[in-house]
Parts: sequence; structure tokens; C-alpha cells
Amino acid sequence: MEIPEVKAQVNARMLRHPDVSQTQICFVYAGDIWVVPKEGGTAVKLSSPKGEESFPRFSPDGSQIAFSGNYNGNTDVFVVSSTGGLAKRVTYHGSTDRMVDWHPEGERILFASTRRSGRQRFSQFYLISPAGGMAERLPIAYAEFGSFSPDGKQIAFTDRSRVFRTWKRYRGGWAADILLFNLEDYSSSKITSKASNDELPMWHGNKVYFLSDQGPAQRYNIWVHDLHTQQTSQLTRFKDFDVHFPSIGPEELVFEAGGNLYLMNLASQEYKEVKINVVTDQQFLVPRTESVEKYVQNMNISPDGKRALVEARGEIFSLPAEEGYVKNLTHSSGTAERFPAWSPDGKFIAYWSDASGEYELTIMDVQKNESVSKVTSLGPGFRYHLFWSPDSKKLAFVDQTSRIKIFDREKNRIQEVDQGLWMMYGGQYDFSASWSADSRWLAYARGLDNQHNGIFLYDVQNQSRHQVTSGFYNANNPVFDPEGNYLYVTTDNHLNPIYGNFDYSFVYPNSTHLAAICLRKEVLSPLAPKNDEVRVEKEEENDKEEKKEVTIDLEGLEERMVILPPQPGNYSRLRAAKGKLTYLHFPNTGASEEKSALKYFDLEKRKEQTVIQGVDAYELSADGKKVLVFKQEDNSGIVSLEAGQKLEKPLPLQEMKMVVDPKAEWKQIFTEGWRLERDYFYDKNMHGVDWSAMRERYGKLLEDAVTRWDVNFVLGELIGELNASHTYRGGGDTEQASKQNVGYLGIDWDISGEHYRIGKIIKGAAWDAEVRSPLAMPGVDVKEGDYILAVNGVPLSIEFEPYHAFQGLGEKVVELLVNEKPELATARKVIVKTLNSETRLRHLAWIEAKRQKVEEASGGKIGYIYVRSTGIDGQNELVRQFAGQRHKEGLVIDERFNNGGQIPDRFIELLNRKPLAYWAVRDGKDWVWPPTANFGPKAMLINGWSGSGGDAFPDYFRKAGLGPLIGSRTWGGLIGISGAPSLIDGGSVTVPTFRMYNPDGTWFKEGHGVEPDIEVPEDPTQLALGNDLQLEKAIDYIMEKLNGNEYKSPKHSSYEAR
Repeated sequence: MEIPEVKAQVNARMLRHPDVSQTQICFVYAGDIWVVPKEGGTAVKLSSPKGEESFPRFSPDGSQIAFSGNYNGNTDVFVVSSTGGLAKRVTYHGSTDRMVDWHPEGERILFASTRRSGRQRFSQFYLISPAGGMAERLPIAYAEFGSFSPDGKQIAFTDRSRVFRTWKRYRGGWAADILLFNLEDYSSSKITSKASNDELPMWHGNKVYFLSDQGPAQRYNIWVHDLHTQQTSQLTRFKDFDVHFPSIGPEELVFEAGGNLYLMNLASQEYKEVKINVVTDQQFLVPRTESVEKYVQNMNISPDGKRALVEARGEIFSLPAEEGYVKNLTHSSGTAERFPAWSPDGKFIAYWSDASGEYELTIMDVQKNESVSKVTSLGPGFRYHLFWSPDSKKLAFVDQTSRIKIFDREKNRIQEVDQGLWMMYGGQYDFSASWSADSRWLAYARGLDNQHNGIFLYDVQNQSRHQVTSGFYNANNPVFDPEGNYLYVTTDNHLNPIYGNFDYSFVYPNSTHLAAICLRKEVLSPLAPKNDEVRVEKEEENDKEEKKEVTIDLEGLEERMVILPPQPGNYSRLRAAKGKLTYLHFPNTGASEEKSALKYFDLEKRKEQTVIQGVDAYELSADGKKVLVFKQEDNSGIVSLEAGQKLEKPLPLQEMKMVVDPKAEWKQIFTEGWRLERDYFYDKNMHGVDWSAMRERYGKLLEDAVTRWDVNFVLGELIGELNASHTYRGGGDTEQASKQNVGYLGIDWDISGEHYRIGKIIKGAAWDAEVRSPLAMPGVDVKEGDYILAVNGVPLSIEFEPYHAFQGLGEKVVELLVNEKPELATARKVIVKTLNSETRLRHLAWIEAKRQKVEEASGGKIGYIYVRSTGIDGQNELVRQFAGQRHKEGLVIDERFNNGGQIPDRFIELLNRKPLAYWAVRDGKDWVWPPTANFGPKAMLINGWSGSGGDAFPDYFRKAGLGPLIGSRTWGGLIGISGAPSLIDGGSVTVPTFRMYNPDGTWFKEGHGVEPDIEVPEDPTQLALGNDLQLEKAIDYIMEKLNGNEYKSPKHSSYEAR
């Protein structure tokens, strides 16, 4: 008799994105779509592709559910019967298409997408038939979530949204309001205007329901606005948890709060919890044996180089260099073990473990059946790489406060050595310390007041600290010569400037030298002149080497620094073996075609040798004969410290296996995220938040997680309580959907009868050769209005979006059949290579349209510069556009939608240059100095999508007195991030570690943003009509400033008779 498989019936919580019809509720659970009677009960699963589905929405009659999902390699809109069946794909563009709502008639679906935005900062609305076909873009410039009026003639919407953001109680310029837009006459109005986040409008009858945190608890709750009385009132009053993703049906409103699902009766405004069971095998919770080679974080090498220690997914593994087995040393899913280090005598393995709840030093005795002892009780904090002393009795390390410490294994005590001044996460992770051969001296580098690093020595015996280098030049990477004669360092004292092509700015790359410091006055320079002599061997009483005391003459150490022969460049990770200095040589700046390499300098031969190419990092064995290399391409492995090595036998990382217990691991990940914020957040008082209470609150919610997506959701809720910018979480071991590229022609498509045709060929400026539409390339016989009838011989059908024919054809050569009329018989063949994205092309076209607007409106007097970010891409935009328009009489600097990046002081320096001198020449124009400058009036455009560096840019612009800020208030996020330890499964949480304050000591208005000097709000009506009121105001301002006040170069005096 065959027994059928029985799956558990689970009382489900953590139900996401619910919707309600006349009879049913649909929702997302464990990443899939489910339906259940609206009274509750046992749910039925409707979808099961890999990846996470989202926003299921019932059709008006409840017979169909449209949702966003990934069955075919991209997040598109699908439709499925509410009773189950095959899901039909509706959209085919490569951008994410987010399901929003159904049109009241039930024959069209509203979705949001960035497909034609030209930026990822905002979406736009599109309507499409559930049967497929061409999507119609609505005339709303910026749109995220919306709901139609009952007659379908108007839409309540938000032009921005923060419902996915992990920043609670936010009040900055990106906070959304509920807007109404008439789709017939384009008129618009705003129905909310408080300093709060008003989101997810739901239109029902003469009322608009929405999500808002404007109440006294500043939690998202359900509110309602009566369009007749213009009164707004609060309907729910959750205080401990926010309401998430409400949706409305014919008679009820459904929402989630605190992991529970609630149903509100619209007539009575009363709500109750809906109990739901799901029949599921809970596959994501089942402990499983998994290979963990893709989760490697740190490695170390045994003293003799025969084995490697590998930290992967929180476990410590021992792997053979050549022959043998792979062994999991810790077997502790749900506990993180980090930074393993093998003692020089081979007897012990040290690492950090959070088995106690905090990271404590743990030592495994290799000789005693790998018995484990927790040897510290340090308590809260994060600690980094461990550095054993040569006698295997002490361990040096640095913690998250940049305190440098030593643990004495014999005395079982911690000794604090020093504290860095400027180290953030990257510097702490890369911190390196070196012991002298007698284990008395510890060498390390730390920051000085001038922000250079200096080399220090710590005398363990006398417990005294000594500064070796003055800090006049930056010095790093100290490492003792094992023979006790030298201290090797890197010093940034090579100055050879590179000048820019766009102006005369200069930088000093490739500045690092390798150097040796003689530890005693009588020690000869490693480069001292040689004289061949006969060596007389001395008889030794025994073969055992006597451990010599390392004597150091502390006075005059820096004076005894000798620059070694290797050419200056980019060096790091110095280590030393007998007679050899090993180091990583990274490609010189400007030589990106080169590969990084592990090299050594042979002191006897005074010659540099390459051990192996393409190395990211390495560790040297204690005996100085082997190196563990981490390679970019060929995996990792152990090779000899000799020239010309090849990694012929990589470490068997694929054999590292562990039992992953998801529930235990998720608890560790949650705790880790909580600890990282506690230990690294710039304000030790956590913005006044009771951080322990938050751990307890959201820890309970974590118990209901059934997927890693749920864990990220809970982490987001937790860190959002800090009310700070740059608190993000993501990644981890989530189920990954397939990916499929899409080919693009760089056009707007039109439909004519039963065929697709070219509505518009997207073009940037004539000089924007970076990217062009394939149909705008020289010699391509295609024009606007032509029909595209087939792709690679397959006719285009208007039953699908045109992108249906371009699936998998990104950056591929394709054959198009093109004709001026919709006839295949007379069509001509056109061969083009598609784009794999249109975003940059559309962005350049948007910039050029704005530039032309300014050019025409000002009669060519004013230049227009768009700065998309304060990172490298934004810097490039600023420089290229500035260089081409520096001669203009005035400039509009547009930083709307600026997504930040770096601190933009250099941006301001470029814009704020003043004339210092002019140079008279006989022929041609006199020169002005500085030559790359603009001395005319300026104005900057800002809006609520501008944030981070996009907040700093206008703030500094105002402080420099460069001109007015025009537009709307910015995002308001200048608590920055500098990196944080990753989670054990590859996920991450960010930790804001520094905050900007002004020269007068006042804080930048975090969560508020930079106010404009001239406020011009975004007007949906004017934007729909093609009018940019903010840009027009900037043009008017500069033209008024130029009226009779144009900057003119001075005339020099009469030539002198000399």
C-alpha cells in the first residue's frame, strides 16, 4: 500500500502584499501567491516560480489575479485565474514591471516601470490589456502607486514612494503625498500636505484610503480622506508595528501589521485578524547539507603550508594543500566563527566565535582532539584578524573601536596597546600587525593628527609605545625581518603628478615605495656596497638555532630608513621570510590592463621576482616557505615562495560542506545585524531608541519567518527604527530566479493597425557617441514612421509587447524586416546590433532636451549641466558638460534625482573658481586663469529625489554663495556609511558610521533635507503638458542677473615702452 506524502498545515504569518475580492484574499507567503476565503481558513497556492512574487491584485470581478513575478528571466506582470491554472505573461520589457492596480472596467492593468524613465530614481504608469499587447504610458511624469476613481477618469497616486525603505519617522523631501490626477484634462490636486509619509492610495466611492505615519505614534496606519467633506481621519492605531501594504476590495480593506493579516469592513471601519493556514512542506526551513565555497570570507595557512584554514558561512574548515580530506572543524550552523589563525607552532587554531552571544576569542587545541576553549569575556564588540606571536603565546588584534589589543595566552589577560584615530571598517579589516622574532615587539600603523599613518612599536616587556615614523609621509604595512635586522614598511614619498586633459588639476598616484628601517645603528643598509670575501664556517656546538633577542635602537629609526629598488607604485600586505620581502603589487593607476601580482624582493640578489600573477590577497606560512594565494580567476591555493609559480592544484573549496539549519542561521543573522548597529552606529545612544527593546520586539517577529526574504524584511523593520539614512539590508542566501536579457533598438514603439512601427528614434546630443540607438547608426536605412515587421525572420505580433521578439537578444546582431508600409513582401532587411539597455540612451536624450530648452530660451547665453550623482559617473557628467559650456555667460546646474556617491567638495571647487589673472597674447584671445572656469551667475535645481551626496552638493553650493537653490526640498540623508562586516550567508546590513555637521557645530538637518531658496514644487499638470517650471524659473533668474551685468574680461593697459 502506497502512503501519500503528508504536508504540514501551518498557521501562517508574515503574509505580504494582500488583496481582497468579494469572496477571497490573496497574498504572498514564502515568496509565492496564495488565495484563501476572506473569512480565513486553509489557503491554496497559485504560483511557484523561483524568486519572489509580489503585489497580487484581483480583477474587479475577482476572477483573475495579476501580479509581478519571474517565470522567464525578468520581473514582469502575469495574470492567473483566481481558481488556479497557467499564469499568462503580460509584459516583456527587461525593466521590473510592478503590478499596481486594475482599471475599474477590468480590461486593463496598471503597472509601474522605469522602462522609459531614463533613470532608476522614478517610475511611470502604464496600462496594458491582461491579454497582452502594447502598453500605453499615462501622462504622469513620476508615478509609483495609484488607484483609479470608480469611473476610471481620475487616479489617486504618489509621485514618489518610501514603502520599501527602511527609515521610519522620515520627514524629508522624498516623503510622499497623495495626489489626484484627471486623465482627461490633466488637472491635478493634492489631498495630503502634512510633514508625513502618505502612501498607497486606495480609491473607494467618494473616499480615498491611504497609509500614513502622521499620527502621534508616527507608525504607518490606515487613514481616510473624504473627497466631499475634505476631512481626513485615522482608522487604525497600531503603536508597536507599522501597517504594511494595504489593499482595497468591494467591501473591505486588507492589510498586514506585526506579521498578522487584518480585514477591515469599510462600512463599519472595524477590523479583525484573519487566521490563515497553509498546507506546505516548509522547504526553506528544512536543514540541509550544502556546499559553501561561494561563502568564503577569510583564509589562513598552517605553519608548514600543508593545509589552509577557510572561514565559510560561519564555519572553519581545514583543507589540504595537495592530498587529504576536507574537515569542518566547527559544525555550528547558527553560530559565526570568524578570522581563523593557526599558531606558528602548529598546536592551536584561534578564531572569534559568537557562540556566547558576543564575539569571544576561542582557541582550538589541535593536539587534544580539537578541544575548544573560550578564553575571553570581552562582551559587546566586533574583532578582526588575529596575529600570533612567533612563540605562539600571544595574539594581537584590532576591534571595531580601532583599539589595538594583545591577548596573552599564558597570563589569560588582555593588554590594550593603542587606538587608531581615523580607521573605519576598511582600515580595521585591513589592519595588520607584525611581531619581532623574539615576540617582544609589536609593529603596526595607525593614524596621526595630520591624517597620515605612522609606524609604531609596542614593547610588550616594558609596556611602552614608540613612534617610528614622524608622519611627514604616509607609512604603512610594517613587518619585521625574521632575522631581527630590519623593519620593512611602505612609504608614500614618491611625487610624480599626472595632469588632467580637461583642466590643469593634478593627482599623485603610484606614490608608494618599499623601504627597510635598520633596527640598530650598527646594522648595515640592505643596499650597502658589497665586497666578495671568503666565508669561514664556524663550528656550532649543536644544530639547534638559538632564539636571539631582538634589540632595537629606538632613537633615529626613521633616519635609518632605506628605499628599496622596486619602482614606486601601489603596494600592500608586506610579509617577510628569511632574506625575502613579500608584497602585493597592484596595477599602477592608469595601467588597468595589468594584473595584480604577488612578488618578493630578494635581499641577497637585490632583485624583484614575481611569484604568481592575478592575486588579490595572500598569507605567508610561519616557516616562510609557502604562500596561500587568493586568485581572481583560478580559485585559491598554496604555492612555494619561489619565482614563476602556477596554481596547478587549487584548494578543494567545493568539498567544504556543512549542515545549514535555516532557523538557527536566521537567528544568528538577525542578532548579528542588531549587534552591528549597536557596535558601529555613529551615535552610541542609538538616536535615543531603546535598542534592546527593538531586539526583543522584532526578534519575536523573526520567529514567523519562513524565507530569507522574510529575514531581510524583519532586519529592515529593525534598523528602520534608528530613524537614520543609509540603513539598508539585502542579499543573503535567497532563492534566485533566472535572468534573461532583452534586446532594444533605442526607440519608442507605436502601433498602427495590426503592426508595430517606429514612433521615435531616441537620440542624445550629436556629440554623445557613448551610446546611440542602433537605428541611428551611420548607414542604417531606417526612419521614424517605418514599420518593423519581423525580427530574425519571426513576424512581430501586436498580441504581445514588441519586446517579446527580443528576448535573449541583448547586444546581439539581429535582422529586421523594415518597410514604409505594413507589407512583408516588399520589406528590406536591416542588420543591427541591439542594446541590452536603453536607460543611458534615454538619460542622455533627456539631458539634451533640457540643454536645448535652456539654449533656446536664453538665446545661447546660458549653459545647462546635469549632474546625476556625486560618484564617478556624476563627476564625469559635470566635467564633460562643464568643459563644453564654460564659455557661457551663466549656468544652470541641475542635480534633481541626484543619487549621491562621494562628498562633492571638488564639484564645488570647480564651480567656484574665481579669475586670478589674464595673460595677454599677440594673436588670438587673451587667456584667463584659471582657464577651466565660469565666472557668470549660476543656479541649482534640486528636488526630493536628490539625496546623500545629492544633499551635500546643494548645501555646499549655498555655503559657497554660488547662487540660489530652486525647486523642492531634498531627501535629507547625510549620515554616511563606510562599510560593515558581511553576514555569514553573504547578506548585508549597512551601518551609518558618520554624520555631517556644520562649521558652527549644528547638525545638518537629517531627515529634513536642504530647503530651496526659491520653492517651485513638482506640478503633475505642468509636467504632463511638457512644462518644467523649475527649469524655467532658473532660466528667468539667470537672465535677470545677466541683464546688463554680464561678466566681461578686463582690457589690459597700454603696452609699455620697456
